[in-house]
Amino acid sequence: MKLFIQKLKQSQGEPVSFQEEVDISDLADLENDIRRIDPVLVEGTARVDGEDITCDFQIKGTMILPCARTLVDVPYNFAVHAIESFTTTYYHQEEEVHLVNGEVLDLTPFIKENVLLEMPIRVFADQDKLDANTLTEGNGWTLVTEQEQSEKVDPRLEKLKSLLDDNSNEDNSKE
Repeated sequence: MKLFIQKLKQSQGEPVSFQEEVDISDLADLENDIRRIDPVLVEGTARVDGEDITCDFQIKGTMILPCARTLVDVPYNFAVHAIESFTTTYYHQEEEVHLVNGEVLDLTPFIKENVLLEMPIRVFADQDKLDANTLTEGNGWTLVTEQEQSEKVDPRLEKLKSLLDDNSNEDNSKE
């Protein structure tokens, strides 16, 4: 997404609105959990104050992330608000102010950066999708719930249980 510096300067300090769909699908190629990302909608304003440019914009879109439990695809809708500051002069460089080289301000790297910063650590699929994709058994293992585990008696203690049952029967017969 490109903004022309000359057009911004012609606005004479008034904010210039912009709205555009930006393709940032190459984020899925990086080493992150994004499996796919649709083009995002970027809308906002840019304002020039002397040599400084301030862009206030909103990024909205949907990315596909893996479920933290089952690794199935989970669509994640996001909306990111960002304010970025730029300058066209070498004399006003600060840590949070980006230098613009040339006559065109390219917002695409800053859009990508803000989307990556707002990406959640983990997402979960809805319960129906979890139930449909959760494995309950495999080669040499079976999923056991807590209730099944509490009802199951350890085979090593099976003889002890029968002995206790015999003792309780004897106690009942003595009474």
